[in-house]
Amino acid sequence: MIYSMEKTCTSVWNCCLEIIKDNIPAQSFKTWFEPIKALRLDGNVLTIQVPSLFFYEWLEEHYVGLLRKTVKKQLGDAGRLEYNIVVEKSSKSMAPYTTNMPSNGNGAEGKRQSIPVPVTINKDIKNPFVIPGLKKLQVDPQLNQNYTFDNFIEGECNRLARSAGFAVAQKPGGTSFNPLMIYGGVGLGKTHLAQAIGNEVKRNLPDKLVIYVSCEKFCQQFVDSLKNNTINDFVNFYQAMDVIIMDDVHNFAGKERTQDIFFHIFNHLHQSGKQVILTSDKAPKDLAGLEERLLSRFKWGLSADMQVPDLETRMAILKKKMYADGINLPEEVVEYVAHNIDNNVRELEGAMVSLLAQATLNKKDIDLGLAKSMLRNFIKNTQKEISIDYIQKLVCEYFEVPVDMVKSKTRKREIVQARQISMYLAKNHTKTSLKSIGAFFGGRDHSTVIYACQTVEDLIDTDKTFKSYVQDIQKKLKMG
Repeated sequence: MIYSMEKTCTSVWNCCLEIIKDNIPAQSFKTWFEPIKALRLDGNVLTIQVPSLFFYEWLEEHYVGLLRKTVKKQLGDAGRLEYNIVVEKSSKSMAPYTTNMPSNGNGAEGKRQSIPVPVTINKDIKNPFVIPGLKKLQVDPQLNQNYTFDNFIEGECNRLARSAGFAVAQKPGGTSFNPLMIYGGVGLGKTHLAQAIGNEVKRNLPDKLVIYVSCEKFCQQFVDSLKNNTINDFVNFYQAMDVIIMDDVHNFAGKERTQDIFFHIFNHLHQSGKQVILTSDKAPKDLAGLEERLLSRFKWGLSADMQVPDLETRMAILKKKMYADGINLPEEVVEYVAHNIDNNVRELEGAMVSLLAQATLNKKDIDLGLAKSMLRNFIKNTQKEISIDYIQKLVCEYFEVPVDMVKSKTRKREIVQARQISMYLAKNHTKTSLKSIGAFFGGRDHSTVIYACQTVEDLIDTDKTFKSYVQDIQKKLKMG
């Protein structure tokens, strides 16, 4: 019997989502689970629709265990999951179609086979990157060989982008990540990751034509081609590439003719099964000054953000650099630098170089005192990072209640108040997840933390005395 009522399959899937949401990072949930739709429930088989074949492959590779457990929890031991996959067609005349795929537990079946598209390459294409001694069809990829996956530190801040980039590097043009848009603030590693993809492609597939070009360089080459009446050579060169890595595409803003040329180059590459990799300081939806038709193409593949690295990732970056340079620093120095320089990776590495230079010139051993005195120009806020433990002790001292009572199950009014304020401050003054905050306060779940924060916010708005309590404690936090 097939249950065709949407509410039935939707309610089952929603119950699954509640469990999944509590077990994976929020960004991963937003990227991989929010786009999924529940289609039907046929006995014990739940069918969900995913937007691409790569979604299916990714879920089967990374979340198959979690999916299996949640589905069986809702439908019993006989519960199974099947996917309905939307397969896009590059040609406008061919509408998208769907195909069904079972959950097989290893992601090995149903992988897309790339279909080679014949491309005629003009032997007389002129290379806009004029490199003495190279033949016309030999292309210097313009890549920095130091940018590799091996020295790219992975963390929660960049895991999606790094994983997608590695998948693209193994199979350029053969995944649903086309184009792959990597976006984020200055100094977070976008260029490193984009060039690492290019270097990996050249290592595995040396015959592939790969080119890295900044948006500004591309625009200048286009202007030169207009002056020299070589626009066809310019277009033919880029259309002959197998992989194009375009850095800082936000610089296309306001350059309508250059956007038009890149639009046509992009279409040719995409329809020919070639790979396009883009970097930007903003997500496609936030880019201003770009034509809508170009933005729509940027959204065809995957947009993966690069966020500010957390403390553990920053420490790992420093240790990796130390290892590469053959140096060794005390753990407390590494931790101090990582604690206090949290804007971007570029500043972090710059601070380390400055510290090493100062130590060498002054012939001093690097210790915590030297690090503090030498890095004042880099460090904007030298206050120690606020921890949950510190917040908890401060709140308990303020209300004169024992610390161990805040972690207990007691419902005494003064204890509950101290606990809720501690949770509220931990959420607002640390980077700790709700789940971890709850665990710190006696093994409570994230919903308890959410309720506590909402209660505190409501009391701040309605109770002046309570508001003064919170403000006093926050002042003490800032004073360190």
